[in-house]
Amino acid sequence: MLAFSEEHEQIRKFVRAWTTKKLEPAVDALENGEPPYELMKDFAKTFGIAELARQMFAKLEARGDAAPTKGALSARDPSLSAIVSIELSRVCPGFALAFGASAGLAGMAIMGKGTLDQQRRWALPILTWDKIGAWGMTEPGAGSDAFRSMHTVAVPKDGGYVLNGQKTFITNAPYADTLVIYAKIDRGDGTPLADRPIQAFVLERGDAGLETSKPMRKMGMHASPTGEVFLQDCFVPADRLLGMREKDSLGRDSGRDVFHAERTGLPTMAVGIIERCLEISLDYAKQRVTWGKKIAEYQLVQDKLARMYVHLENARNMMFKSLTLATEGKTMTAAEASAAKLYCARAATEVALEAVQILGGNGYMREYRVEMLARDAKLLQIGGGTDEIQTLRIAQQLIGEL
Repeated sequence: MLAFSEEHEQIRKFVRAWTTKKLEPAVDALENGEPPYELMKDFAKTFGIAELARQMFAKLEARGDAAPTKGALSARDPSLSAIVSIELSRVCPGFALAFGASAGLAGMAIMGKGTLDQQRRWALPILTWDKIGAWGMTEPGAGSDAFRSMHTVAVPKDGGYVLNGQKTFITNAPYADTLVIYAKIDRGDGTPLADRPIQAFVLERGDAGLETSKPMRKMGMHASPTGEVFLQDCFVPADRLLGMREKDSLGRDSGRDVFHAERTGLPTMAVGIIERCLEISLDYAKQRVTWGKKIAEYQLVQDKLARMYVHLENARNMMFKSLTLATEGKTMTAAEASAAKLYCARAATEVALEAVQILGGNGYMREYRVEMLARDAKLLQIGGGTDEIQTLRIAQQLIGEL
């Protein structure tokens, strides 16, 4: 796959029409803290996402067993999810992030490892946008070293588990109805914390002992509410254990699956940001006049524009490689996924900052949007594993292949 098909491009036009009519006018309000969820539900309703999810789930029920799947859109065609991510990210990356975290992270985690009943009870309402989901792995002292340094624990007790701990930087946490939370099982057998098995649990807002913070104040991604999750003697029955069995590798596998999905999906957000920044920069450079010349005529500006275009082509190629593999039922290797995230995150940040530079003082002003895109792009180098972690993962796989 080297490009979207004509049908895909037609769908892309419809999505862009929605973002132009509904999302663009709401950006200032979202940047100032208005929750994005009613707009998300409008988007899902407009494009029939809820119905797609129900159709997908009906097939699972007819088969009678749980089966891993990525969600309503990607189950039908991986390119559809990519188009949505690109178009939302062009206008408001924070909105795209919160949208993807609900269905793509929380919903995917339950669909990927949950029983059929768990999928029906918790994943389906997320995929139909009747509920908002959050995915909780990161802790104050366990970011890049998420598994080994995790301190949230779950103690088996009276037909269920008692959870204690804290999660931070969790997208949608302040408003989520359903939360997928990872914890280490404490069986009281003296196993060191670092070596304890990790399991995922499904929690619901209102569970006793579960509290969430107000939205955090951040550098960027203001349209994506981020918060903390506090667990104090939070009892959950055994049916909240994702997969309904204490298989030592299950929680880690679920977490790794989501991390991998984040990394292979990030190029779509980068493509959206780079596309928009390049368009704004080109339009401005063709109109802005200094010393009697349009700034597009200056070689230094041309160099910036050309580099932006190169980054766009490279990010698109990485995206299409991932989509081609997904269409064939395959996925990128760990090194390929890390390489895609590393390159595309850096490219989006560089392009957005260069867009600010081309626009000069205007670029520093909020109404020109590149200011927001620059702040939002920076998170791509941090969330889902920092640039440094991606570099490590790539090197480790290369060395292992020697």
